[in-house]
Amino acid sequence: YGLPYPESARLALRVEEIANEEGCVPATIGIIDGVVHVGMTPGEIDRLASDERARKSSSFDLAFVVASGGSAGTTVSGTLAIAERAGIRVFATGGIGGVHRGAADSFDISHDLQSLARSRIVTVCAGAKAILDLPKTLEYLETAGVCVIGYQTDAFPAFYSRDSGLTLDYSAESADVIARAFVAREQLGLPGGFLVAAPIPAEYEIPADQIGASIDRAICWASDRGVRGKDVTPFLLASMAQITAGRSVEANLALLENNARVGASIARSICAAIVQP
Repeated sequence: YGLPYPESARLALRVEEIANEEGCVPATIGIIDGVVHVGMTPGEIDRLASDERARKSSSFDLAFVVASGGSAGTTVSGTLAIAERAGIRVFATGGIGGVHRGAADSFDISHDLQSLARSRIVTVCAGAKAILDLPKTLEYLETAGVCVIGYQTDAFPAFYSRDSGLTLDYSAESADVIARAFVAREQLGLPGGFLVAAPIPAEYEIPADQIGASIDRAICWASDRGVRGKDVTPFLLASMAQITAGRSVEANLALLENNARVGASIARSICAAIVQP
């Protein structure tokens, strides 16, 4: 979740509680001592969240972590790979990875984008992380064939902010619309799934004009310290928490809880659409 322990463990348990309240079965995904877990006990969640040696694993290095007996939280890419193998069709997260600012020089593009194009799963997020190059991220998703759907909005959310200024081609006012489209995609045998972008609740939003300066400052800190690769996102999120005096963390918690509710609603609708087409 990009949050420090113990906030990360408490949030994971809260998200599971929300899924249960909404009539769904939660399945937190991770790797503990080389064993892939699809669904965890509270004790296992706390153990993984508190393990300072745990890696952040994507789909391309899952096998190495398992074979070496390691422990890892999973990125969007890693979670999608495991969830699809387990037959899960809806996945809720905070924000996806994407094209980093300055990617023309660094070539830093998250593997999440390729995984979204391959996995036949509905991924619910609050847009891409605001620290990214959002226009290029949307362009990449289109090129990769990922259908991005705004949930009760036609604007692409920017994680902390409800509107990035980018307009989406498709929007859905209800979970039922997304469920019917997903079932139709399955029936047509099309690859990939949907990326559902649900904006952060308005009362927790940090407007783009306020958060922008904080993001720029965090990026400068990362550049000055030579932060690269997988370390960039957690460094920037931690820096944002410091710069905003915790306001970014509060927003992160709120959007994750909201995404869990939206994801649960879509999961119920997909089940209903399959049972009664």
